[in-house]
Amino acid sequence: MGCASCANKKRGSTPKGCKNNGTCSTGGCDKLEVFDWLSNMSLPEGSRHFDVLEIRFKNGRKSFYRNPTKVCFQAGDTVVVMAKPGHDVGVVTLTGELVKVQMKRKKITVKNHELPKIIRRAMNEDLDMWKKARAREYESMHEARKMAIRLKLEMKISDVEFQADNTKAIFYYTASGRIDFRELIKVMAEQFRIRIEMRQIGARQESGRLGGIGSCGRELCCATWLTDFRSVSTSSARYQQLSLNPQKLAGQCGKLKCCLNYELDMYLEAYKDFPSANTKLETKQGAAVHQKTDIFKKQMWFWLSEERGGGKLVQLHLDRVKEIIALNKSGKKPQNLDKFIHLEPEITEPQYENVVGQDELTRFDGKFSKSQRKKRGNKNKRRKPNSPKSNMKNLTVSKQKGTNSNEKPSPQHKTNAKRQNKNK
Repeated sequence: MGCASCANKKRGSTPKGCKNNGTCSTGGCDKLEVFDWLSNMSLPEGSRHFDVLEIRFKNGRKSFYRNPTKVCFQAGDTVVVMAKPGHDVGVVTLTGELVKVQMKRKKITVKNHELPKIIRRAMNEDLDMWKKARAREYESMHEARKMAIRLKLEMKISDVEFQADNTKAIFYYTASGRIDFRELIKVMAEQFRIRIEMRQIGARQESGRLGGIGSCGRELCCATWLTDFRSVSTSSARYQQLSLNPQKLAGQCGKLKCCLNYELDMYLEAYKDFPSANTKLETKQGAAVHQKTDIFKKQMWFWLSEERGGGKLVQLHLDRVKEIIALNKSGKKPQNLDKFIHLEPEITEPQYENVVGQDELTRFDGKFSKSQRKKRGNKNKRRKPNSPKSNMKNLTVSKQKGTNSNEKPSPQHKTNAKRQNKNK
C-alpha cells in the first residue's frame, strides 16, 4: 500500500516520497481514488454533514462506515473501524455529500443496512500493529500455497489480507470448481494461530489485485481505475473487425480484454447507417454478395459470383450501395456495378529532394578557398621545437659545419638517434 514514490524502497530502509507508507492524503497511494468535486462547496444553512464515510483497505477494497464521533475527518486520514471480530485500520477516501452518490450507485441504503461504526482516529500504536500484520502477508501466502499443494487441492492462493489487530486473515483464491478446503483451514489455523477466512474470486479480480502491465504498455485497467467487470463476448471483436485470435484478444487473466468494450458503442452507432451484411445487390449480370465493410471510409466490398467472365470484387461507397438498394426495391436492376464504382484519386507522395545537401558525406570536400588551404598547409609544416624531426635537422646542420668525429655525442643526440631508428 503505497504510491510509486513510497514503494521505491529497500527492505529495512525508510520509504521515499511522503514517507507515510500509504497513509498520506495526496491520493497517489489510492489506485481507485475518487475526486471529491464537492469539497470546496459549503453546505446550506441548517443542514448537517453526512455522517457516513467511505473507507479504503488493501487493494482498493472499500466499505462505508458511520461516524458517531464528533471528529471531522478528511480524505487521507487513517481511522480505526469495527470488524468482525476485533477492529481494523483503513484510510478515509470520501466524506460529505459525495458519499451519498457512491452509496446510491452501489445500491446501499442506510435504512436497510446497519453500517459499522468508526471507533477513533488511528494512533501510533495502531499503525505499528497494522504494519506488523501487513509484514506477515507475504510469507503466510507462500506457506498457504505449500499447504494446498501437499493436500493436492486444485486452487491458487493469489493474495492474503491480515486484519490490523492480527486476529483474522482473509485468503483470496481462484479455482475452476468447488473446493473442499476444510482440512486446509485446520492446518492453516494451527500454523498461523489466527482466524482463517477463504474467499473465492474470479480471474479478472485476481489480475486486478495483483496488477501488471498490459499489451498496450500501460498498467492494467482493472488495477488502476476499472471498478466493475462487464462481460466481454467475441461479438464485440467481430463488430470491430478484429481477427478472432485468442492470443491477441486475451488479457493477462486469460479472459477477453475489457478494452474490447470501450469503443463498441461507437462501432454499433456507426453500423446503423450501413445495410445488413445479408443484403444482396441484384444486377442483370448476377447478384453481388457482401464481403467486408470499412466503417471509417464508408466503403463496402461486394462479390459478383455470376458475372460473365468470372468473379470480381467491387468496392462501392455507402451512398452508391443505398442507391442500388433503392433501385432494387423499385424493381429495377442495373446492367452492372462498374458505373457505380467511385475511384478515389491516388495521393502521390512527394519525392524526397535534398535541398540543403546535408545528407552528403562529401559536402565539405573542395569547398575551401585558396587562402584557407595555404593556412592549413602552413599549420602542417610547423613543428614543435622538441619534436624528433626538428632535433634531427639540428644534427644534420651540426655535421655539415664540421664537428670532430672524436668528440662524444651528447645524450640528447643519442636519444634523437634512437627516435630516428624507431621512426624508420
